[in-house]
Amino acid sequence: MSHDETTAADVSAVFKASREVRPSAITGRETGLELLETAFPAFVGRQVREAARLMKKSIDENNVVFTTMSGAMTPAGLHRSCIVPLIEAGCIDVLTTTGANLYHDAHRILGHRLREVAPDAGDTMLREARIIRIYDIGFAEDVLLKTDQLFGWLINAEEFQKPMTTAELHNRLGRRLYEIEDALGVDQHSLLATAWKYGVPIFVGAPQDGSIFLNVVKLRALFGEAFKFNLDIAADVHAMAAVQWLAQNEAQTSVWILGGGVPKNYTLQGEPTLTQIFELDARGFDIDVQFCVDPVDNGALSSCPAGEGHTWGKVSAECVEHNSVYVHTDVTAVFPWLVHALFQSGARREPRRLYDRIPEAVAVLDARVRERHASLLETVTARPEELGPEA
Repeated sequence: MSHDETTAADVSAVFKASREVRPSAITGRETGLELLETAFPAFVGRQVREAARLMKKSIDENNVVFTTMSGAMTPAGLHRSCIVPLIEAGCIDVLTTTGANLYHDAHRILGHRLREVAPDAGDTMLREARIIRIYDIGFAEDVLLKTDQLFGWLINAEEFQKPMTTAELHNRLGRRLYEIEDALGVDQHSLLATAWKYGVPIFVGAPQDGSIFLNVVKLRALFGEAFKFNLDIAADVHAMAAVQWLAQNEAQTSVWILGGGVPKNYTLQGEPTLTQIFELDARGFDIDVQFCVDPVDNGALSSCPAGEGHTWGKVSAECVEHNSVYVHTDVTAVFPWLVHALFQSGARREPRRLYDRIPEAVAVLDARVRERHASLLETVTARPEELGPEA
């Protein structure tokens, strides 16, 4: 039997063993789990079904779950419907998002309203009315001014007058906000407050690109050198890599990517930091679930699938072969359904409280890096003429 004939036979056997595209008739009595299993056989629907499987696998196998969230998700309320409940259920261990998502979440703490608007209602008229629009969400301009006052007041406190990582900044903000929210009797704690309560570190890869940091700029201008708050970006990147090193040496790891952008890259760059920069044997994420509307052929990081990420060492070979899916859709259109199905399956576990373990994680990584000390020194002492391609 020739090689070609063997290959054809193998393909035929795999094909005959594959699942039949034969969805059941919908009756209205199905659970979310049953619908995902029976009514999503092809195309983006199948991607959604695979995402549900991999999210459930992440929890069933007790993976450490890193989640990234970009886009205006807190104005849209995705944190209230999905992210906060997932943190409370112990299903998210580390979160990377944008400063904007943390800032806009605070509007509701102060009792301000975000309302549905028509995206074609007329932006010049909205501006005259001092109403700000995020596609089909609107809120009064005064909401921003009041929220600025809240964050300015918080960050000017004595406990913030030192260098710190974004994870520490958001943990400290979360504790203060939790106290404020309790006093105000809110119906649901904010994302920052919930993350503080459950020990989930929140990283922000571009803090200067958000209104929380704009208030830092204001405080620096007002108080000059007396204002001592500063973000230690090198320590921040190091902490993310350290948490990933600790996690993958204790368990399998998953990454759930909601949108793309800086949050996605900031989380995934932890692996090249470990392998490319520190020369350690990091295997990459074991499960990769992505939701994004971008095409995958424009070279953008937002649309980079797991296979491309594997070439950078960001995810494992096993992940690419069996445990990754790229769902081409708007996060807000499908993620609530998947969270509903996940909770129907009984997903709940004790929180890992990885924020509390960051000092331990950094110490473990530093010790390992020191073992590589001589090799790493060569990478910063080589002369330019030694860095060209090999003959």
